[in-house]
Amino acid sequence: MGFRMGIVGLPNVGKSTLFNALTRTAAAQAANFPFCTIEPNVGDVAVPDARLDKLAGIAKSKQIIPTRMTFVDIAGLVRGASKGEGLGNQFLANIRETDAIAHVLRCFEDGDITHVEGKVDPVADAATIETELMLADLESVERRLANLARKIKGGDKESLDQHRLLEAAQAVLAEGKPARTVKVAEDDRRTWRLLQLLTAKPVLYVCNVEEASAATGNAFSAKVAAMAAAEGNAHVVISARIEEEISQLDAEEQAMFLEEMGLAEAGLDRLIRAGYELLHLQTYFTVGPKEARAWTIPAGTLAPQAAGVIHGDFERGFIRAETIAYDDYVALGGEVPAREAGKLRAEGKTYLVKDGDVMHFLFNT
Repeated sequence: MGFRMGIVGLPNVGKSTLFNALTRTAAAQAANFPFCTIEPNVGDVAVPDARLDKLAGIAKSKQIIPTRMTFVDIAGLVRGASKGEGLGNQFLANIRETDAIAHVLRCFEDGDITHVEGKVDPVADAATIETELMLADLESVERRLANLARKIKGGDKESLDQHRLLEAAQAVLAEGKPARTVKVAEDDRRTWRLLQLLTAKPVLYVCNVEEASAATGNAFSAKVAAMAAAEGNAHVVISARIEEEISQLDAEEQAMFLEEMGLAEAGLDRLIRAGYELLHLQTYFTVGPKEARAWTIPAGTLAPQAAGVIHGDFERGFIRAETIAYDDYVALGGEVPAREAGKLRAEGKTYLVKDGDVMHFLFNT
């Protein structure tokens, strides 16, 4: 599994330009007017991971299959979106289907590109978006609470759990706080996720800066960094213009271009890594002469559930997992020498898969 990240922001902040660059496509129309994105564009991209290439080289794998990440470019929200202003309700529904939200914030001055609010203020822009999402959540919560009234009288446990969590969300939203500030017990997490509250989703602020500030950020992005830290959210600094240029180059040209710009890596890599950290995701590998493949799982996943990401039969008939740590696999030069050195471990159903594990699953059909 990968994950779906919704790209949101006010009109003309660079969302579609960033989306086009990240997905290496021109599917999203970038234009200097609001609502140029009418339907949510979806782009599926390979997650770059140098470890996968290293493993494939050692195993002489014929095919390399990275894990995937999905970006959803959602039309520009405006003040009043929660009440249907602009194209509000249609796109609020699209956000519900994502795992995390990337707030793209305009952190650059440009007289040729109109700002919908009349001035560049990324912190205020973030507040506008958050407010609209909170208002939409509050309306949704109130509607659901009313609909649950009859089921609660009948003593339905699932309805009682939903009602209790919705009341907790209503309380914080009424105070002007997002739903993610609710402390949710481990036993309630599944029910909480099913509520699909917009402001319960993790947030990553994407500071879209001018090209000259791509490596260091600027005064605008510094304010966003301070805001993100205060909220316990994450942020990355990216120049959508640079990402757009990079997307049109081959690998060698990209490396030269990044060096010239003083960048250690492309913004895509930073964005994906920040997204993985935000959602507490990690990667394990399956490696052989046929293919080397990366698989994404939540941190804390047990071996049988990790196997189930490949195929449900692997989880149902799980026997054990033959596991080699990535560093051992690379240092010793592959599966056979790792096995001979005693670095291949047989792990059972209670094993917590670690990031970078190279795994082979044995199961009953």
